[in-house]
Amino acid sequence: MKYLKHFALTLFLSYVFVPIFSDSIQAEDSVIKSTMPSKAEELIRGERLFYGLVYRENKPVNCAGCHNTRFSDTLNWNPNALEISEKYLDKSVDDLSRVLLDPSGEKMAQVHNGLQFTPLDIMMIKAYMDKLTVIGIKQSKPVITNLLLFIIASILFLLSAIDLIIIKKMKKKWIHFFILLSTFICITYFLVVDAMAIGHSPDYQPDQPVKFSHKVHAGQNGTDCIYCHSFAPSSKSAGFPPENVCMNCHLLVRSGTRSGAFEIAKIIRHYEAMKPIEWIKVYNLPDHVFFSHAQHFSAGGISCQKCHGSVEKMDRISLNQELTMGWCINCHRTTIVNFKENNFYSEYKDLADKIRRGQKESVTVENIGGTECMKCHY
Repeated sequence: MKYLKHFALTLFLSYVFVPIFSDSIQAEDSVIKSTMPSKAEELIRGERLFYGLVYRENKPVNCAGCHNTRFSDTLNWNPNALEISEKYLDKSVDDLSRVLLDPSGEKMAQVHNGLQFTPLDIMMIKAYMDKLTVIGIKQSKPVITNLLLFIIASILFLLSAIDLIIIKKMKKKWIHFFILLSTFICITYFLVVDAMAIGHSPDYQPDQPVKFSHKVHAGQNGTDCIYCHSFAPSSKSAGFPPENVCMNCHLLVRSGTRSGAFEIAKIIRHYEAMKPIEWIKVYNLPDHVFFSHAQHFSAGGISCQKCHGSVEKMDRISLNQELTMGWCINCHRTTIVNFKENNFYSEYKDLADKIRRGQKESVTVENIGGTECMKCHY
């Protein structure tokens, strides 16, 4: 009882006197004493503000609704959160405040109209954006369904084989044979299908360093393919356009109808820094395959759309064909060679004479060696 009284007295004094002298024992930068939030609180609240989880005047402002914080297969004309964060990493809170509350661009002014943030809100959003430059945007998790099934089938196959040959606990052998047969079929199927899929990426559509729309340039504006890919008529590769070609138009055009000034500003920065844009190649062939744009475009008269699809209708380029050997062979077997007014085929005099005399209706690429191994593999 004596110790219980002492304990009660100590507890009472702690409740009475500790709050009175709390100012003397708290650090100067204490969260309780200071009106400013701690660094951890800044990041948490900044993230909540960015995702629209904090309401302003009964209305959330969701920055992540326009600026992706994870990779997406859908084209978003707005810059993602990481791009913005990297741009404003070395800039002040005031710079970010101006672009949020009083933007100069027409597109930004339209989107940010009525946006309200306090200076403290913007400071915390800036803290979260600085953190994004370190952690990056979230990657989509890979689908492992086939791999998981393959592992399960392999384990069942091994266990059944071990029990059938060595342990021999299960008396009914037909169960072993059923498991072995079914798992063998599954394992073979996964191996064959995945092996055939090596190097094939149907509908491959990578994010490019600049959100360039072929639909706008080649479709709406009618820009000819060769204006940008000027190497195609005379070279193996079609080539990427250098920045000075882009600047022929963008010296004047500094803002896009959907992307605003952000994407065009990337081109201008690369041009002024004399640094090429690192475009990501979509149509990739193995090293042992020879392909020439000049052979197909100039000599063969093949249109860009036959291999690349309706590019003028695409915002973001995607892999339109399988690029398999069978696809190429079938094209060579069915494509008719145009001998008229084409000096490249002048050496095939016998075939040209037969067509002229009506002895042969047409000649395909296969007839002039288009399916020979050494034409593409050397």
